[in-house]
Amino acid sequence: MNVPTWMWLATIGVLIAIIVVDLFIVDSRPHAFSTREAGIWVTVYLSLAAVFAVFMAWYFGLAYGGQFVAGYLTEYSLSVDNLFVFLVLMTSFSVPVVLQHRVLLVGVVIALILRGVLILIGAELIARFAGVFYLFGAFLFFTAWKVWTSHDEAPDPQGNGLVRFVSKRFAISPHYDGNRLSTRVAGRRMLTPMALVMIAIGTTDVLFALDSIPAVFGITHEAYIVFAANAFALMGLRQLYFLLQGLMGRLRYLNYGLAIILAFIGAKLVLEAIHETTSLQVPVIPIWLSLTFIVVVLVVTAVTSLLAGPQAEEPDPARPEPDTSTP
Repeated sequence: MNVPTWMWLATIGVLIAIIVVDLFIVDSRPHAFSTREAGIWVTVYLSLAAVFAVFMAWYFGLAYGGQFVAGYLTEYSLSVDNLFVFLVLMTSFSVPVVLQHRVLLVGVVIALILRGVLILIGAELIARFAGVFYLFGAFLFFTAWKVWTSHDEAPDPQGNGLVRFVSKRFAISPHYDGNRLSTRVAGRRMLTPMALVMIAIGTTDVLFALDSIPAVFGITHEAYIVFAANAFALMGLRQLYFLLQGLMGRLRYLNYGLAIILAFIGAKLVLEAIHETTSLQVPVIPIWLSLTFIVVVLVVTAVTSLLAGPQAEEPDPARPEPDTSTP
């Protein structure tokens, strides 16, 4: 697959245009996103991804179009897990509802830039060392096990190294000042919590990228497709956050579905590594089978989760029990 320079530039240019439109038109009037508004924008981004898939199939062939669809679905489904973390971070930093869209937009831009760097590194490793698929496959097996055994532990915002670094070296205002990143308090310039939460979301996402980028490379070796799948998934993630806010607690089997997908792609990578580096005759999983498997697992996970209902909340040991004694 030979991607011309103009296509890379056009793709990046369209992404920048979407960010500009989002920042200066959609977010020109900070407000709380309604379910209807979020649903419209999710549909728009899904439609853009579908149009891009058709273009890929027309320009490069059906195989590459299928690789984009499978990579996009994998990235998007793994990104849903990010939404739980975003919700915890928003709560931890007490982000006002009207500012949450701006926080997610800037956080996603930071994440997209950092993911772009990781994709370039991954593509270079693959081009130089076919055996790197063994490493990617082993990492995905390990990640699948971690995801399967996880119980949605809440992340600690102060555990983010960059957030700690900024907090120690800059004065932080205790209050938000609209969507400003800095403000003056008693004549002293300070960063607002808005700046910290943007850093937290953008850099915390990189931890998820360490799982998802090898997973997409397990579906396609093309850096352009990996980048496009990440870009489309991330750009549609913000509105999905508002659409699924009330539904997040009901996706109780999501971690099991994601673990199965990661393990499947890990197996696919190891088989390809054996095929490329040895003379052993091993089966290679075709893209149509990968796409079918991913879709089936996602549908089964979603349906069984919704049928099972929301999980019962476990008591928080840090939260004091209400005093029910009579005076």
